[in-house]
Amino acid sequence: MNHLQLLTATDIATRTRRRNGEIKIGERVQTFPPGIDAYAYLQNSNARFVLVGIPEDIGIRANYGRGGAWSAWEPALAALLNVQSTDLLTGAEFIVAGNVMVDDLMKQADQLDFSSNEGIAIARQLTTQVDERVTEVIRTIVAAGKIPVIVGGGHNNAYGNIRGTVEAIRKFQPAFQLNVLNCDAHSDFRAPEGRHSGNGFRYAWQEGLLGRYSITGLHENYNAQTIRHEMHHYPQHFHYTLFENIFIRQKISFSDAVNQACAFAGKTYTGIEVDLDSVENMPSSARTPSGISANDARLFVYRCAKQTMPLYLHLAEAAPVLAHRKMDNKTGKLITYLITDFAKAVLHPSF
Repeated sequence: MNHLQLLTATDIATRTRRRNGEIKIGERVQTFPPGIDAYAYLQNSNARFVLVGIPEDIGIRANYGRGGAWSAWEPALAALLNVQSTDLLTGAEFIVAGNVMVDDLMKQADQLDFSSNEGIAIARQLTTQVDERVTEVIRTIVAAGKIPVIVGGGHNNAYGNIRGTVEAIRKFQPAFQLNVLNCDAHSDFRAPEGRHSGNGFRYAWQEGLLGRYSITGLHENYNAQTIRHEMHHYPQHFHYTLFENIFIRQKISFSDAVNQACAFAGKTYTGIEVDLDSVENMPSSARTPSGISANDARLFVYRCAKQTMPLYLHLAEAAPVLAHRKMDNKTGKLITYLITDFAKAVLHPSF
């Protein structure tokens, strides 16, 4: 994996707070041994999940959004490593790989004038380069039979997740398309005007990578009528439940909306996406005062993992650097809850 900055056992140990009489997940997770072929190690490891960070926000800024999503990876990693190791989740089920290398692209983006058309155009070109790197990492992990758990970056990275997964599976199923369940206030199905965080699913759809696509919690105020109209024309491929129909008009419960999404995807290979700007008051580019609760997000991840055959989990857009309090640790803890809920659902299907 040429574009992955690997974490070592020492890196993990320095982030793990040991305590007498307790065992933390960080004391049990696996890492890539120095000098080993990463793909061969993945194939031979008994771990089920591979944890990967994407510390970037170029796609968000290329979508005229506020940056900061680069900051989710480290606090999420620290929080996860310090969860208690139990018989439900020991930690050995994880390989902590590291993060996609995007520092060079971030440095270029930081020099851009995002108020200019030229700056936006260059940022969208940089986002395409992020796509290539994410695709390569995810393709390698899925081809080795592991489940990527991806933290951070803008929701532009959904495209790389989908493409990498599909390319890995198409080695065995040439016509394969991936179904995706997304919990999001936004469709991220905007026009293919150059890559950014608002059109990852559009590009995946146009390229024949995306099969069925369902969105739970779509906000009426922030999704163009043209996109909703288009989705209505392809009911076999698109499904969504409006946030207002769940929480304001109360036409359907959140639990039933999630069940509908899972039924739409079916018991098939599925990608699970959560845009954390859908969670009320979550520090993010599009922070909302009206959103789902943390427990709703947990239910979504757990139930989707139980009712489908998940090939990856992606937790996008959280930006703890934008928190009102400088020492915010709630974001990392919520991401950790979502990761552990997902892992337990996969590991214990009858639980």
